[in-house]
Amino acid sequence: MEKEQVLKLTDDNFKEEVINSELPVVVDFWAPWCMPCRMISPIIEEIAKEYEDKVKVGKLNVDEAPHTASFYGIMAIPTLLIFKGGEVKEKIVGVISKETLASKIASYI
Repeated sequence: MEKEQVLKLTDDNFKEEVINSELPVVVDFWAPWCMPCRMISPIIEEIAKEYEDKVKVGKLNVDEAPHTASFYGIMAIPTLLIFKGGEVKEKIVGVISKETLASKIASYI
C-alpha cells in the first residue's frame, strides 16, 4: 500500500510532525467549506509527491484544530506556512501557483 504523502495534522500531532521535524514542512491551513482551499488542494498533493524525500507536507483543518490555527494567527484560509527548524519561515495567504510554491520551497531545502 502506498503511503499517504500529505499528512493529516491535528492539535495533538502538530508538534511531533511539524515543530520537531528534521525536514522543512509545508502546512496548508484549510477547511472543507472553503472553495479556494479546494482549488489549492491538488497543488499541495502534487508538491507532496514531487518533494517526497525533501519536504514534509501536511494539511490542518482549522475547524478541527482551532488551537494550532489560533496560535499561528491564521485569519484567512487557505494559508500556507513553511516551517524549518521548528520555526515559521514563510507565510502565504491565498491561492498560488504550483511554480510559485515550488520556488518558495526550494529556498528551504
